[in-house]
Amino acid sequence: MPRRTATLLASILMLIALLCAGVLIPVPYSEMSPGPTVNTLGDHDGEPVLQISQRKTYPTTGHLNMTTVRVTGPDYRMNLFEAVYGWLDHDNAVVPHKTLYPEGQTAEQADQENAEEFSQSQESAKAAALRQLHLPVAAQTVVGSVVKDKPADGRLHAGDVIKAVDGTAVKQTGDVAKLVTRHKPGEKVVFSIIPAKEAAAAEKRGKKPQAGAKQVTIATQKADDGRAIVGIQAGVDHIFPFPIDVKLADVGGPSAGLMFALGIVDKLTPGDMTGGKFVAGTGTIDDKGKVGPIGGISMKTVGARDKGAEFFLTPKDNCATAAKDIPQGLTLVKVGTIGDAVKALEKIRKGDTAGLPSCSPAGRS
Repeated sequence: MPRRTATLLASILMLIALLCAGVLIPVPYSEMSPGPTVNTLGDHDGEPVLQISQRKTYPTTGHLNMTTVRVTGPDYRMNLFEAVYGWLDHDNAVVPHKTLYPEGQTAEQADQENAEEFSQSQESAKAAALRQLHLPVAAQTVVGSVVKDKPADGRLHAGDVIKAVDGTAVKQTGDVAKLVTRHKPGEKVVFSIIPAKEAAAAEKRGKKPQAGAKQVTIATQKADDGRAIVGIQAGVDHIFPFPIDVKLADVGGPSAGLMFALGIVDKLTPGDMTGGKFVAGTGTIDDKGKVGPIGGISMKTVGARDKGAEFFLTPKDNCATAAKDIPQGLTLVKVGTIGDAVKALEKIRKGDTAGLPSCSPAGRS
């Protein structure tokens, strides 16, 4: 065989081997891309996203869109070609797999965590919205979760209201851990609780549960750091003066909190907050209305602009990153609280956009 032919054949075989390797060899990366965006003022799958009953609501126009990021699943194994394509695609991002999914986390665990964060973000959004409108919101400490195979497993349940520990009234979530860790490992602790079923029934009536408390005695266990534990995570449950439901499936995580809260405020407020404009945004929100940063901000601005958004409400801690690559025609509006967002929407409605607080890259004002 002539040398030139042999060299060509060897090159072809090496190319084939490289192509096979690129397709068959997995790499430890995941991909993020712009996901769906949903108007919190509108309908989704045939029903209103925000449903408020037993309270007067007002017509709304325009958009207050929550935004999402689409990510490859925890069990998906990206190959080299997909990773390279993702790196070259301006609108997508390829990140280390462990950035999105801690080592050892299963698909079921990831889904459960996202669902819990999404549920909590809804509750915080409702509380923040009502407090912004100076409407009453009551809070109570509950069992947020129970760790499997720990002393509380089977004795306490998620949603149980914790009234007292060892006879001392619980006024906030941090009280539970303080009271339990006063014990030495192995000692017993007494919880005064109202079971979740009875608590839920009272909540439907807009009331705090008062009667029906029962005593549950649990032996503590030694934690890795030597503290006494029973294996629960305390949480906060709110009592709202009227029902507010968020009807949006197949979405997870906490980042829609701000936009849910604004949608609730708009529906409960006379007038029109957006002035008919297309506003999108993102951001976690706590019970007091503070807006927190989220991941995948660049994916969300792209997704919002592709759907027609003119303004994007951006958590202040995400501003520097978002401002590095602003989609053409989109104005990034910096917000730190729900109050900031309401004021920004007022300016947008009035057309006073020159006075909007804008995002700038790091190092610039």
